[in-house]
Amino acid sequence: MTSKTAATPADTADAEAADDRRYRAPALEKGLDILELLAGVTTPLTLTQIVQRLGRSHGELFRMVQVLEYRGYLTTEAGGDGYTLSDRLFSLGMNQPRTRYLIEVALPEMRQLAQETGQSCHVAVHTMGDMAVIARMESADQLGFSVRVGYRRPLLQAASGVVLYAFQPDDVRARWEAMLDPRPTPEALATFRTHAEEVRAAGIERTPSRFVSGVTDLSAPILRGGVAAAALTMPYLSKLGEADTTDAAAAAVQAAAARISEQLVDDDHHP
Repeated sequence: MTSKTAATPADTADAEAADDRRYRAPALEKGLDILELLAGVTTPLTLTQIVQRLGRSHGELFRMVQVLEYRGYLTTEAGGDGYTLSDRLFSLGMNQPRTRYLIEVALPEMRQLAQETGQSCHVAVHTMGDMAVIARMESADQLGFSVRVGYRRPLLQAASGVVLYAFQPDDVRARWEAMLDPRPTPEALATFRTHAEEVRAAGIERTPSRFVSGVTDLSAPILRGGVAAAALTMPYLSKLGEADTTDAAAAAVQAAAARISEQLVDDDHHP
């Protein structure tokens, strides 16, 4: 009769390491490393700089950069040799059926909101620890303030970010926190968590803009299945000589977000 030997911790670790090696795709990892590096910088990087920052050889990355440029994921400025990300990845994300449907539902409500309030508004979603604007509607008035589609900010630095975070379950919050870059101090993260609970209780974020004087950010969740699929945000611009209608605008933002939420279908198979 053959006896079985119990697996030791070392055996288990070896097995896990083997599994890790089995599922590795070195060429793919190099390409992803390049994309993630360029996503986190504000200025173009040359091939030499990419090689140095990733700690790889010139030969390893030369063809990879060429392929990514040929496929439209990287671009170079005219007359320069530095690479930046194109908008191709963003476009792919925007073409996801659920994102496309969200935008289709949101735009008519955003147009109505802009017409009623004379203020611009935008919709933002979470991506890799940031909030990113995926749709916007200009103010119906001659004067207004708006942000561009594709605008990104870390969650901790934006009204949309705290709203997106506030209306998530604990496991999702933990995943998002692990993506934050730069990493906040423990004190800053604790303050952010506390504020998120306040926003969740109030149902809206209402705060002076961190970046533009005279603007109050009003942001409410667009819910799908009880969690925030997106945030509807109005950068409310105070205009000299006009009455302050911030309270009415905040209520209008909440109402518009609720109408969009009602139209979203919590169904993974929805087109």
